[in-house]
Amino acid sequence: MTEEVLELLLHRDARVTEEALKQYYTEDDDLKILLDAERYSLFAGGKRIRPALTLEFCRMLGGEEEAALPFACAVEMIHTYSLIHDDLPCMDDDDLRRGKPTNHKVFGESTALLAGDALLTGAFEAAASNTVAGAETSAMAVAYLANCAGRYGMVGGQIMDLEGEKKELTLDELIKLHSLKTGALIGAAAVLGAMAAGVSLRDQCMKDVVTYAENIGLAFQIVDDILDRTGNAEELGKNVGVDAERQKNTFLTFFSVEEAQFYADRLTNEAITVIRKYPNSEALVAIAEWLAKRTK
Repeated sequence: MTEEVLELLLHRDARVTEEALKQYYTEDDDLKILLDAERYSLFAGGKRIRPALTLEFCRMLGGEEEAALPFACAVEMIHTYSLIHDDLPCMDDDDLRRGKPTNHKVFGESTALLAGDALLTGAFEAAASNTVAGAETSAMAVAYLANCAGRYGMVGGQIMDLEGEKKELTLDELIKLHSLKTGALIGAAAVLGAMAAGVSLRDQCMKDVVTYAENIGLAFQIVDDILDRTGNAEELGKNVGVDAERQKNTFLTFFSVEEAQFYADRLTNEAITVIRKYPNSEALVAIAEWLAKRTK
């Protein structure tokens, strides 16, 4: 699959997801500020990689798009809530997100906090209300998503990240941190897509889905660290160490840029190997390759 075709596919998946997300919002004058704050971040753009994974895994495994869409929306709501909370002054204290003022800069810290809360709880409502996938599948999806988003998933990774600002982490600790903070929700996106297609958590196929997601999730973070620190490929071979500005541990604490990119490529190749054996896996192969090679 060419990069142009992949761009069209991701654009389509993003458009379908955004149309579905709009259905979860009805106007209420008393809640206008909250709804505006939620939508400000939820519809702020981005590639929508996580919902794309949900939709593409469902398609690859023979499922219907309508069964995957509520799960795709739920994953994107949780991702958006995490970004709002990450940007707050008590966390990363960021002023910009995707070139726009962060949520709390526009609506205030209290409203931003509540907008994140509303998105998180709304995600579970969306997943639990998936009538196309069925009650049993939806219940399992909610439980899986909650685990990946909570203390043993994304939130756990976030607390490890905060604690890591106070000390040097080992490589194993850093891998665990990002497997939870970033990888867990990417894993949930993939697994929920397979669930929507009727795949059991006990199937060998699901193990391959998890392996693919774990690998691209970690590769995604490694490439992020490279881009955050260098912005380009001109620094190949230079070990840039701990992030001096934020005192955060990164993969460049342990590797040169060249070594880190090699690690990301190896993870990507492993992800592709486990998924390429399935018919109609071209889109997922292309997503993995694109994430490892992206320049922004």
